[in-house]
Formats: sequence, structure tokens, C-alpha cells
Amino acid sequence: MPSNIPAEPGEGGGVRSVQRAFDILTLLTEDRRTLTIREVVEETGLAKTTALRLLQTLEHLGLLWATPKGFTAGPALWRWAHLARSAWELPPETVQLMRGLGARHRETVNLYVPRDVRRICIAQQESPQPLRHVVRVGDELPLWAGASSKVLLIGAPERLLERVARSSPYGEAHVVTLRAWAGQAAHDGYAASHGEREPGLSAVAVPVATGLRAPVAALTLSGPTVRFTADRVGEFAADLREAAKRMSERGFDHPLT
Repeated sequence: MPSNIPAEPGEGGGVRSVQRAFDILTLLTEDRRTLTIREVVEETGLAKTTALRLLQTLEHLGLLWATPKGFTAGPALWRWAHLARSAWELPPETVQLMRGLGARHRETVNLYVPRDVRRICIAQQESPQPLRHVVRVGDELPLWAGASSKVLLIGAPERLLERVARSSPYGEAHVVTLRAWAGQAAHDGYAASHGEREPGLSAVAVPVATGLRAPVAALTLSGPTVRFTADRVGEFAADLREAAKRMSERGFDHPLT
């Protein structure tokens, strides 16, 4: 099906127009639900005529909706959001296990799956405490540090470890550390991290596996380091392992795994 987004002159103009259209859509946030032409021009650097043409095209496609105050999210985005939610939605039993962990320990619970040299959050139960760690569903984080990364790299091929190392601030030499972390996580059945990616942030993670395969996901509790004492880390790990075991037994399935 051909795109209705107008192409621009020159090689790659169509692709450039698509990128600019998505740049406009990403300006919409929970705090800013309406865009004016002036805001689009100022924040994208597009000429007013180009911005207006793209806005009108997005409206025609249903991705934006014109109102007296500006352009807001259109009905087509709602349909896409519904499809994405259906695809990403976890089984009720898995959600309940995560809620139970959050209620017992009052720390943020996240579920990550690997994607090349990064990990993606596919589910979250936010801590009720004022001082907490928050990663939203859909957020991507690096695999070169953090408790979740350590368990997700269990059994990873050497080539992947090397690419993760190259993507880190430490360069290729980091592969030695990654290999050691993954080996320790495999031996212990869990991994912990303290300030490896962000100062003052700690996490405990366990692998979620199916059969003899490498981990397909990492189940994690995270929060301020001051609350992650040695005793608490042990408690977190034990409870996380039990929850991950139940997830694995019922068969963990997700579009990204």
C-alpha cells in the first residue's frame, strides 16, 4: 500500500518525510496533548509550509485530529495502541505475580526481554514509595550493566558479548566483565547491581527461562541503594526466584521472545 505522506524532492525524500512525520508525532506527550503549528515549526526546525503539509497529511491518515486549539492524537493511533496493547499484554497470572512482589517488597517490579545489545521493559509494577525507580513499559536500556543484563546474558554467544561490550562506555575490554557477570548469575541463580548504570540505584534480577533455553526474560526488583541491604537482597532474590519459577512453569510467551 503506497504511503500518503508527500515525498520531498531529492534522493530519499520519501523516507525523510516519514521520519519528519514521526518527529512531529513524538512531540505529543502526556503533558502536551495538543500541538500548534508554531510549536511544530519551532521544535522541529521545519519550514512552516512543510510542517503544515505534514500535519494535514497526518490528519488525513487519522494519526492527528484538528481542534480549535491545535492538533491532537487521532483515532488511528488509538487503533494502533489497542493492537500494541493486545500484542504486549501479559497473562493475568504473570501480572498477578508481579503485583504480589510489588505489594510485599514495596519496590518497583520490572520484566525485561533482550533485544540485540539492549533490553526492553515489557511490564512494570511501580513502587508505592515516594523515592523509587521508574522504567516505563517500552523503555530500552543497555545490556552492558545492571542486574537484569547479567541474567539476560547467561549463555549468550561470544559474539553478542563482544557487541554488548563495544556498545558500552568501557569498550571491548568490558567483555571479560560481562562474561564473569553472566557466569556468576548462572551459578547463583540471580544477580544484583549497585550503582552500575546510575549512582544510587540498585536492583536484583532472576532469569525467566523455558525448558533448557537461555533466559527469555529477566524479572527484577529495583530501587534506591540505601534500601537494598545484603539481607534485603537475599529476600528479594528468593521471592523473585519463586515468582520466575511459576512464570516459567506456565510457559512464558511474548511477541519479543
